[in-house]
Amino acid sequence: MKLTRKTWCLLGLIPFIALASCSKTGSGSQARTAGGALELRVLNYLDLTSANSSDEISQVWDAFSKANPDIRIIREDLFNEPFHNKVEAYAAAGQLPDVIYAWPSGRSTTLHTQRLLKDLSPLVRNDRLENEFLPKALDPTAQGAGYIAILPRAITSSHAFYINTEVLRDAGLTPAKTYAELKAQVPILKAKGYDTVLMANQESWVMNSCLFSLIAGRFGGENWEQSILSGEARFTDPDFVNALAFIKTMYTDGVLSQATLSTDYGSVIGQFGTNKGAYLIDGDWRVGAFITDKSTNQAIIPPARQENIQITVFPDIPGAKLNQSTSGILGTGWGMNANIESGSDKEKAAWRLIKWLSGKEIQTWLLESGGIATPTVATIDIGSLKLEPMQKAISMLGSEYTSTTSVIDGVFHSDVFNPLNDGLQELGLGTKTPEQVARDVQQAYDNWKRSNR
Repeated sequence: MKLTRKTWCLLGLIPFIALASCSKTGSGSQARTAGGALELRVLNYLDLTSANSSDEISQVWDAFSKANPDIRIIREDLFNEPFHNKVEAYAAAGQLPDVIYAWPSGRSTTLHTQRLLKDLSPLVRNDRLENEFLPKALDPTAQGAGYIAILPRAITSSHAFYINTEVLRDAGLTPAKTYAELKAQVPILKAKGYDTVLMANQESWVMNSCLFSLIAGRFGGENWEQSILSGEARFTDPDFVNALAFIKTMYTDGVLSQATLSTDYGSVIGQFGTNKGAYLIDGDWRVGAFITDKSTNQAIIPPARQENIQITVFPDIPGAKLNQSTSGILGTGWGMNANIESGSDKEKAAWRLIKWLSGKEIQTWLLESGGIATPTVATIDIGSLKLEPMQKAISMLGSEYTSTTSVIDGVFHSDVFNPLNDGLQELGLGTKTPEQVARDVQQAYDNWKRSNR
């Protein structure tokens, strides 16, 4: 059954999982059950459309509870906008859960700017996790709070260009290497009944994170966002306007159909899996939606057909400063409510859970189940894992590009990237010009700077 946005919002008001009633004591308190177990409230991000998502309950949560009977988890599972809306509601009410899934910046801006997550650096040092994790994973400057607010479990390419060679062969085509080649394929694919590029642009974050961040980087060059932040450049300068104009061009050329603006994030995987289009633009994490679900032994794209899927980055763009680039960011992870008292039993329990959720065993499971592509634990031998063809392809994505530029919603405040998200949709609808969108974003940025002096 397809859930509407309204239904998801209603679901966001209640937890999917509630193990008895939750105490109304604050996060800093030592709430315990009648049997003496310490209670932890947890807000989890769970994509039920992803293969093996149902496995998470037994592989992650039940396994932790079995090994830690002195800790009782009261877990709430949400996904996409209902999750983010709930985070904002909890933050505004001062009722943030004890342990929370979060982004290193961007979508978790409130948690970072308001310092609602505890600095995990002392706990990391005490357990010498620098010997287990990649240096980038523990870089405090890579997180919005300026300290280690989450223990991340992936390095993320927010852009991946999925190619269905089965569709291309049926149309007598080969993968496009340049934008000119991609544009030339539009009428040929259309004549065969195929879309050219599929995207789930109904959710406004998708265009920003999965394509426009890459396009802005290609036109602006590496570290383009630093010029904006330092005041040396503006969003209304030619580089950024040209990047916006290129998105407009993609719609005009038919490379992107306006139909993508009404395609939701859950539907696009079925479209690509059933050969509705030749290409798909999404993040590296999306592989997890296509592989075999162990609970059903079914896959949206069975392993034999996965051999027909190539994964690379967007074709070369004429006039760009960069090509063969992607947009990347430190991945998501787990943080702790800043109100939890240091040295308390609750802190010890929450840290035990965070280390489990972000550790080698769970990251290995996430790799095998398609949950992540590039782990942050340095000691995992990816070559020894049993991976399906698309998982192997995504693990090699790093060899497909030479430069990584910023993900916009990982650098700028939501007060800035939300107007951009809206503007990108307005470009597709034809209701605003690139210049108008650029002015709107610059105005939003100026307003944000004034309010944060």
